[in-house]
Amino acid sequence: MRFASFANQNGAGFGLVENGCIRPIVGTRFTDLYSVIAANAYAEAAAAATDPVAADEVLLVPTLPNPGKIFCIGMNYVAHIKEMGRDQPTYPTLFTRFPDSLVGHDRPVIRPRASTHYDFEGELAVVIGHRARHVSADRAFDFVAGYTCFLDGSVRDYQRHTSQFVAGKNFRHSGAMGPWLVTTDEIPDPYVLTLQTRVNGQVMQSGRIDDLCFDIGALIEYLSAICQLEPGDVIATGTPSGVGVARGPQVWLQPGDIVEVDIDKIGVLRNEVVDEGGVGF
Repeated sequence: MRFASFANQNGAGFGLVENGCIRPIVGTRFTDLYSVIAANAYAEAAAAATDPVAADEVLLVPTLPNPGKIFCIGMNYVAHIKEMGRDQPTYPTLFTRFPDSLVGHDRPVIRPRASTHYDFEGELAVVIGHRARHVSADRAFDFVAGYTCFLDGSVRDYQRHTSQFVAGKNFRHSGAMGPWLVTTDEIPDPYVLTLQTRVNGQVMQSGRIDDLCFDIGALIEYLSAICQLEPGDVIATGTPSGVGVARGPQVWLQPGDIVEVDIDKIGVLRNEVVDEGGVGF
């Protein structure tokens, strides 16, 4: 099943995604997608879906609009580690993103006025489905709700101000998540998925999820040893090779560029780049 979060004239909402339309879920015990995930009640929520509306009649917001935790994993594809000239890490490289650094599908992402070194990183994001603490890798998938696409827009010069990545990863509306959550019943094996990132239709990144240095089980084991993962927490698992900073010449996102993160069996997350400073931006 597929579920999206949205906003319309009535406020925030969520719904079941079917045949390119959204069927809002209203009048139930569920107030949002978080509550469905926490209750592990996808079939119950889907049964309450109302008449469909076209996806372009609502404003899609990040799949999880305000997650308690957003973990991002740096240097986690073998090919990407090689293109960046790094050694394979002993432990996952962790940083966090703040919720207001993200937008939803078909919403503008902002190149900040502070930098022109704005780069693209397409990623698979894992959404936690159950409270998880000290979970072993072999049990990790029991704690996954599903998957979504993630654009980890990176401001590279700020990222490199120190050894910590946070500064370059949290400019307002510099990344995106969406277009929807695909539950694990539709994707029993995420390692067979292929991820592409396109800029203006040109394939810039292409990789299989099985190229992960630390796979999903290992990440959940590591993170759940550090903190308690909660339903709706997000883990962006890293990006394949082909990022702009590693190219010769380097490629930086420009206003008007269209960035698409395409993961088979999930969908396409599409965002246009705008410059900071316009009305509403």
